[in-house]
This record gives sequence, structure tokens and C-alpha cells, in this order.
Amino acid sequence: MDSLTQIVLGGSVAALAVPAPHRRRAALAGALLATLPDLDSLPMKWMGVDVVTLVTWHRGPSHALPVLFVFGLLVWWLLRRWWAPVREAPRRWLAAILLALLTHPLLDAFTVYGTQLWWPLPLRPTMWSSIFIIDPGYTLALLVAFIAILVVGAKPIGQRFLVAGLVLSSAYLGWSLLAKQMVERDAQAALAAMGQADAPRFSVPMPFNTLLWRVVVMTPGGMLEGYRSLWADHGPMRFQPYAGETAALQALAHTPPVARLLWFSSGFMKAVADGDRLVLSDLRMGAEPAYSFQYLIAERASASAAWQPVAPVAVTGPMDTRGALQAIWQRLRHEPAPGAPPFALPRP
Repeated sequence: MDSLTQIVLGGSVAALAVPAPHRRRAALAGALLATLPDLDSLPMKWMGVDVVTLVTWHRGPSHALPVLFVFGLLVWWLLRRWWAPVREAPRRWLAAILLALLTHPLLDAFTVYGTQLWWPLPLRPTMWSSIFIIDPGYTLALLVAFIAILVVGAKPIGQRFLVAGLVLSSAYLGWSLLAKQMVERDAQAALAAMGQADAPRFSVPMPFNTLLWRVVVMTPGGMLEGYRSLWADHGPMRFQPYAGETAALQALAHTPPVARLLWFSSGFMKAVADGDRLVLSDLRMGAEPAYSFQYLIAERASASAAWQPVAPVAVTGPMDTRGALQAIWQRLRHEPAPGAPPFALPRP
């Protein structure tokens, strides 16, 4: 999730765990601790690592529950030696520190990016993908609670704000899981009629809401992309096919950078030829035709020549953000007419 959300979540859970006189200090300490895992990109950038390493090691060791648990114990031990509030209520401050740290990766796991909760075990990143990386519906209640505790401190109303904020935000997460199941049910019915019931797929909400969802299905020739508005849609879910260079991707899958990206994305990637360049797109973040993470992975001398792997380079292109948000809002409220495409982002 975004930094603001992690700050207010970490501050809120820490403030609720400690004695009332310590709440304001715990909120600030929890906010600081909750930002630490996302600083993992800074040393990698300073070391000049390649783009694949940077992307696939973010939310790696710094987000692993065992690592953060041990780190939290170390922080608690140091603070207990040097800071009076922790010495006054050591067990409650231990809970505050661990909650501020551990809720960060657990919340991240609800997004589609992928979080390596159990590093160093060689497991695929966890991606429950029930909430977008920025969602005011989740953040707002926690933000109000966090500001309230900074203002009222130890007053009894502060605890009520904290409890209300955490209950409302947790209820929103619960709703996101329920909404995901509703979308998955509709997608399963539509795909079964198409003979694609067992094809690999994922569902993810569109930006800033949990009412409009995108479903991606992997096929031998590329992918299918469908959308479901829980507000507007009533008919069967429809999917739009998109072709990909599946043979070229399979031929390059053994190269370490591509293999790492396929592992990181759980295989939800599509290769497309852009002239004599082969561009690999992470299908989980973005939508046709614009994706947030794209990589140049191969080049060829001519259209008839074989693809030759190159050191991956991030590929960026223009994006009509305003037009995309308008299109999302329009699609959320209106089901496409019969025969019309399910949805497509505007081309910049």
C-alpha cells in the first residue's frame, strides 16, 4: 500500500497497544516503524542494481514476517534500555512495535504486487489482490483516527477513535475479499461457457475502489481481459482477447532475468513485439494497452531473425492519467452495450 496508509495503520495499532499516557508517542513511533520496510529500494538504488533485481527484491527480506519479528525484538530490546516509556510498560510496547512492523507486509499482501512474507523460503510472493495499492476507502478511517490521537492524546475519546478506525478499515478489507469472491464467481461462469474454466487467472480491483474489477486469463495465444462492475453489470461477464508472443517468451523463459520476472509475477506476463524489440509487460499492474511495469528483454536483427536476449531495461511510455480515471468512473457506473468491448483504457 501507499506510504500514507502504512503510516496511519502503523501509528494506529501501536497507539492502541500501549497505556493511554503513551499513545501520542506510540502513534509517532509506530508511524516511523511502519515506513521502514518500504525503504528497501533506497540501498538497491544506491548500489545501482538492475531493474529486475530492484523490482523483484522490493517487498522481499524487508517485508518477510520472520525478519520483521526478529527486527522488532531487537528494536524493543534497545528501546527498553534507553527509553523510559518502554521500560514502564515493556510488554505493551513490545506488542506495539511488532504490530506496527508486521501489519505493513500483511496489508501489502492484499495488493496484487506480491509480498515475500516467508522469505527466505523459495515461495512465490503472496498476492491476495483484493485492494488497489491506493484506496481512500481503506485509508480515510485510519487517517482520522491517527490525527485524533495526536490531538487528544491520553483522553478516553482517543481510544474510541482508534477502535473505530481499525474496525472500519478492517471491515473494508473484509468487503474487498467478499467483492473479489463475487467477481470470481461471475468470471468462473463466463469462462466455463468459453471452455477456459481452468485457465490461470487473477482478479484485481481498478484504482481507488472495490466496485470495478479486472480479470485476466492466460491463454496459449496470449490473454483474455474482462471487467466486472458490481454496481452496474448484470449480464454475463465478457472478455476481450489479446495476442502475445508466447513462443518467444517460452524461448527466453530460461534466461535468469525473465525467469525471475515470471516467478515474481506468478507467470502473469505478456510479451509483445515492438518492431525489432520484444517488450515484456507485467499484466497485474495496469490494463490494456498501458502497463506500469514493462521491460525490454530481447532484440532481433530483422523480422525473420531469432530473438536475442538483452539486459532488461525498463520501458516507459505516455499515459493519459486523467482520461484513464474518467474511463474507469464511466465504466464503473455503466455496463457496455451488447457487442461493445468490455472496457479499454484510452490510448495516449
